[in-house]
Amino acid sequence: MKTLLIALRATVLTLVLTGLFYPAVVTGAAQLLFPSAANGSLVKDASGAPVGSELIAQKFARAEYFWPRPSAAGENGYDPLNSGGSNLGPTSKKLRDRVAAEVERLRKENPEAPAQVPAELVTTSGSGLDPDLSPTGALWQARRIARARKVDAGRVEALVREAAAGRALGFLGDPRVNVLALNLALDRQFGAPPKAAAPVPAAPAPAAP
Repeated sequence: MKTLLIALRATVLTLVLTGLFYPAVVTGAAQLLFPSAANGSLVKDASGAPVGSELIAQKFARAEYFWPRPSAAGENGYDPLNSGGSNLGPTSKKLRDRVAAEVERLRKENPEAPAQVPAELVTTSGSGLDPDLSPTGALWQARRIARARKVDAGRVEALVREAAAGRALGFLGDPRVNVLALNLALDRQFGAPPKAAAPVPAAPAPAAP
């Protein structure tokens, strides 16, 4: 009985320390020292409503916005609950065919852009959720966005350069720009494009006599 009581006291003490006290201290310190990161690094629009996280890529397909890297996360990509890469190697025919198709599509939809498509725009990241592009990858799309928004391309390029972040501590990583933050900056500066009209449902077929 004495041994059992000692074991019970040790169990309760461990549960309180590791299950209540430690998480409370860590959570409180995180909320105090870096609340934005502790709450998911949420990005908010002009009205203050959360529209996503700066850590997770979203799909943008309209010509008025910057497009992120392709995604292999989930069946349709950009699934934060199914993060992962395509696991296709450089000798994979499927990968080569997909990249070739992406290059053709991007050149068709960006006729004013340089002929050399940045590799990041046709390859997925290891997580499938990379939220950033290099400034080069963003600038390559600037003329398409300028044409779609009917503004000067130089203004879009200036927005990219203004939003670009340098290397961490001056030497870690590469210069980058967050796609979601950049698209919100587009809307703030040039206005949000009108929403696409909803498709008109087809009329029901007449009943057979």
